[in-house]
Amino acid sequence: MRVLQFAFDGHGDNPYLPHNFVHNTVAYTGTHDNATTRQWYEELPDYQRQNFWSYLKRALGTSADAAPELMRLAWSSPAALAIAPLQDLLNLGSEARMNVPGRADGNWRWRVREDMLSPQTFQRLQDLTESCKRSVSPATSVGVQMDRGRATAQI
Repeated sequence: MRVLQFAFDGHGDNPYLPHNFVHNTVAYTGTHDNATTRQWYEELPDYQRQNFWSYLKRALGTSADAAPELMRLAWSSPAALAIAPLQDLLNLGSEARMNVPGRADGNWRWRVREDMLSPQTFQRLQDLTESCKRSVSPATSVGVQMDRGRATAQI
């Protein structure tokens, strides 16, 4: 398990940097116990922000750029699987944090609303998945459709 939010301390041998991944691992932008990637970026010290953009070989970006870039980094990594919380796909901030470890109250309250689930968002995910060659063949794909606000899967 490799959480990309832990990667940008400035040490090239950091096991959370994608170039240090082995294939038999899962890359995450963050988990239910982390801040959303947007919140994470907003709270990063300046030197870690610089490390983040330097690793991506990009000019400094904004908090709105962080989640899409971390997803792209996970999806393009050598990890066998790449996972991002829905909050990162939707590029949400601190209002969508799921859990704060060690805090007894206020956790697990965030809920996605149907109006947050736009076709454009899922098209971006599909485009990322295909461009990073992470899509599966039609013979093994899982179809997902929305039915009265519930996601249903068809194998």
